[in-house]
Amino acid sequence: MSQRNSDVSAQVEAELTCAPGKVPFTEGQASACTVREVLDRVGGKWSISILVSASHGPVRFTELERHIEGISRRMLTLTLRNLERDGLLHRTVHPTVPPKVEYTATPMALELYESLVALTSWAERHRRAIAEARTRYDAEHAG
Repeated sequence: MSQRNSDVSAQVEAELTCAPGKVPFTEGQASACTVREVLDRVGGKWSISILVSASHGPVRFTELERHIEGISRRMLTLTLRNLERDGLLHRTVHPTVPPKVEYTATPMALELYESLVALTSWAERHRRAIAEARTRYDAEHAG
């Protein structure tokens, strides 16, 4: 077992300190937990694509489903709900038959947009170098 993975109990305890009511934590720990929760949400596999799409104007569920390759309907629904809950998306239901539902980025999400674009641009520019580094690392550490 590697040095990094040897103290599982410390990892579990660190995770529990972020669960309010389970283990008391200091104000600094609470702040760190909040930041981690926010970064986990906006940095999620699907959240970035959804937020970038919604930042260009109202977007419908089916548009997102077509645009975001590999996302299931269930995962799209869950991610949209979480982003709405976090105040990053606004959901509008238009009284039509069938109902028309649109999602728009909130001012908070629009502020985040530039950072997301920078992050996705960086990832695109460096994806090949990262893949090559992983291949080298795996070859050197095989066995």
